[in-house]
Amino acid sequence: MDAMPGENPVAQAIAQALIDGFNTHYRIFRETSRRAKELFEAAAWRAQLAAVRTRVQFYDDRVNETVTRLREEFDADALDDATWQQVKLQFIGMLINHRQPELAETFFNSVTTKILHRSYFNNDYLFARPAVSTEFIESYPPVYSSYYPQDGGLRATVTRMIEDFDWQRPFENLERDVGHVLRAALAHLGGSWPQMEVNCQLQVLYSPFYRNKTAYVIGRAVNGYQEHPFALAVRHTAAGRLYIDTVLLDPWRISVLFSLSRAYFMVDMEVPSGYVRFLRTIIPNKPHSELYTMLGLGKQGKTTFFRDLLAHLRHSNDQFIIAPGIRGLVMLVFTLPSYPYVFKIIKDVFGSSKNMDRATVERKYLLVKHVDRVGRMADTLEFSYAALPLSRFTPELLEELRTLAPSAFVIEGDRVIIRHLYIERRMTPLNIHLESADDEELEDAVVEYGNAIRELAIANIFPGDMLWKNFGVTRYGRVVFYDYDEIEYMTDMNFRRIPPAPYEEMEMSGEPWYSAGPMDVFPEEFATFLLASTRVRKVFLKHHRDLLDPKFWQDTQQRIRDGHVEDFFPYPHELRFCRLFPETGSTDDTQAA
Repeated sequence: MDAMPGENPVAQAIAQALIDGFNTHYRIFRETSRRAKELFEAAAWRAQLAAVRTRVQFYDDRVNETVTRLREEFDADALDDATWQQVKLQFIGMLINHRQPELAETFFNSVTTKILHRSYFNNDYLFARPAVSTEFIESYPPVYSSYYPQDGGLRATVTRMIEDFDWQRPFENLERDVGHVLRAALAHLGGSWPQMEVNCQLQVLYSPFYRNKTAYVIGRAVNGYQEHPFALAVRHTAAGRLYIDTVLLDPWRISVLFSLSRAYFMVDMEVPSGYVRFLRTIIPNKPHSELYTMLGLGKQGKTTFFRDLLAHLRHSNDQFIIAPGIRGLVMLVFTLPSYPYVFKIIKDVFGSSKNMDRATVERKYLLVKHVDRVGRMADTLEFSYAALPLSRFTPELLEELRTLAPSAFVIEGDRVIIRHLYIERRMTPLNIHLESADDEELEDAVVEYGNAIRELAIANIFPGDMLWKNFGVTRYGRVVFYDYDEIEYMTDMNFRRIPPAPYEEMEMSGEPWYSAGPMDVFPEEFATFLLASTRVRKVFLKHHRDLLDPKFWQDTQQRIRDGHVEDFFPYPHELRFCRLFPETGSTDDTQAA
């Protein structure tokens, strides 16, 4: 495209290079997401997990390619201010009819912040707020499809809705499954169907949401002024046919599907903002940032999160404080009481018991984004050179930063610039939760704790440091792991039984009589540092005694090495149709490969 009179042709060429870089990224992203349907149909579970892992790196690869192109072709580091302002204006013009303008703006920021000095990180040079509206963007295929039950009845409409996804595997018994869905919906509505209004329809997102071994069909039923969200879970039987495992009808249960403690979805979206807007109508309490992140668009999630944080800071007056609880040996953690997140910085000097360096810690946190977190590991947002107002830091926190992480931040004027920062959803530390728990709450928490360790192991993650303080309790009572500096793949570990002492006096000495390599683990030792409390010990041994035996860990390793991919359900087993309607025969596939 030729430059218009008065325009800067270099700025236009740079803007075009930026658009080209983003379009390449999103084309590859969509191709990978679209392939999830084929992998689901083929029951290629390990390939599905691998696709999620590799997709995480796509964005940074395209950003780095574009940075290199701008430097080589345009000597971008030497461009003057007027040219960069023109680049932004030209770029905005190219987004007018774009299908993913908000993602393209974030890509622009990612590239230019690698070139510009941070003194340029302002509205003139970057997209501090969206410049192009995402409302009413046309999409083909559409964001959602509509089905009208008046035309052929509710049962036939639900059946057609499922069949239109055109999965290439047959259903085991779709008529039975649709009956289950309707029975569950009728019970949810109190036992009677409301009168159909003239606008009665089922609206369903065009692409299923693929994760682990399940395809989720997400939509809402609209009837008059009433809207009822739903999510259908479609899975494989042991014989390889499809069936509907459950329908989720409570918004909070659908929200749990999008928990940041789970792996990202694979979804084919031409207009992602349309998917986010639709999801917000059925789970309005879920932030835009978390929805973008769970759709695999982590950089857009970060952009939206930071905009939300800055808006919150403008409308609040509390200060960042040192996070309550036992101080970590590796991470300095602080929080803003009025905001439900914690901010984590890698210390300059670790505790004496930690034999690692900064690069190792960063690698562990990156590993978490590449695995199926199975609802047991908190996801993190990672930021570089995050600017926060100096006035919002307490003197105690600033002193902690100067003492423990002086290289991690710098004060420039009225801002604290943090060079590297992780942000996670805030949870109640499990050790603090247990201190005030009654007997029933304590049993629930200890059972959840053991289940978290067990499920992480099955997903090929060994937590390493399993102290109670490294786990948190969510608002739904789920126990989640959040301290990653010692995690390892299960298959890299060597789980051993403690050998007998050569003579009795050595066993009584309190000193180990056996050698241990860096990857050796002795599960029998867990009881020593985990079960000092009599109350906790009793419950743990009742439910999770096998976690103290090397056999559990060795057997789990073998199943992973054999290629077995376990089933993980983000909803209670009691809601599965094979549990709700056992008279129709079991479709339980928990033993399926």
